Amino acid sequence: MVVSERGRRNDGEALCPHRLVLEHVTSRWGVLVLIRLLERPYRFSALRRAIGGVSEKMLTQTLQTLERDGLVHRDARPVIPPRVDYSLTGLGREAAEQVHALALWTERRMDDVTAARQAYDEARAR
Repeated sequence: MVVSERGRRNDGEALCPHRLVLEHVTSRWGVLVLIRLLERPYRFSALRRAIGGVSEKMLTQTLQTLERDGLVHRDARPVIPPRVDYSLTGLGREAAEQVHALALWTERRMDDVTAARQAYDEARAR
C-alpha cells in the first residue's frame, strides 16, 4: 500500500493520523532503524552498515519520516567534514522499546511459527 504525505492511500481512502504513524514505525526499515537507535546514536553510514541491505535513499526517507513524526533527532554539526548523528527522542525511545519487544517475541516464538507454517502447508498439499 502506498501512502502519500497527506495520509491518503493510493486508492484515495483517508487514514487516521495514528494509523499513518503506526505504518511509519512498523515499516520494514522503520522497525530496524528504531531498534538500532535504541542501542545508541549513529552516524548515517554506520547506521546503514548496522542495518544492512538498506539503500541510502530508503534510509534517508525513513529517517526523515521518523524525524518528522518526532521519533528521531537529527544533529547536524557544522564541522569539516560535516557530522550528522541520529538518535531517538523520548517519544522515539518509547516506540522503539515497543517494537523491540515485538522483535524479541518473534525470535522467541519462531519455532512455533515455523511449525504452524509447516502444518498449514501440509494440510494445503492434501
